[in-house]
Amino acid sequence: MAISIPGKVIVFDYGEVISVTPTEEDRAALTELAGGDAEVFWPAYWRHRDALDQGTLGIQEYWRGIERELGESWGDATIHRLWLADFRSWLSIDHDTLEVLLDLKAGGTRLALLSNAGRDFGSYFRHGTLGDLFEQVFVSGELGTIKPSAEIFEHVMAELGVTPAETVFIDNKEANVRGAEALGIAGHVFTSAKDLRAYLEGLGA
Repeated sequence: MAISIPGKVIVFDYGEVISVTPTEEDRAALTELAGGDAEVFWPAYWRHRDALDQGTLGIQEYWRGIERELGESWGDATIHRLWLADFRSWLSIDHDTLEVLLDLKAGGTRLALLSNAGRDFGSYFRHGTLGDLFEQVFVSGELGTIKPSAEIFEHVMAELGVTPAETVFIDNKEANVRGAEALGIAGHVFTSAKDLRAYLEGLGA
């Protein structure tokens, strides 16, 4: 059923809103490639992630930093396999959220994507089929700033030509939603596609 929300742009996060959480199999594959010690690998993986998403670390630098922290010595082929396994683990889409996006698009509602992600995701977001749904795609790694900074939300609104009152932001991380709300943007913390649909249908009522 089409969801029409006139006069608003709905700005969506990607990871664990549109995409599903990487599976245990995905995580195990990465851990194995990295040397097998999950207790050491995952804290290092996340510790460097903001810098990657902000664009202050390149992909090679990101993985080499984890390599040093783990005391490993990875060849170039291992770095490539780690990047590929990680990238692929974030590509699976939540079909129920996709239905919400399609219904918004069918209703003529303006849509944009704002993701904390490395520059490597920009092409996938824009040139995969998801790109057809969004008026514009914003990738933190290309902008040099990450959610929940005011700067990134202000950039998005300026590019879209909207005010905070004309913007709605959807994200699974409460801190990001609160950052948007601090600027006067309406926000919704994503927990499920069902709750998201109910929230958006309420806006369109």
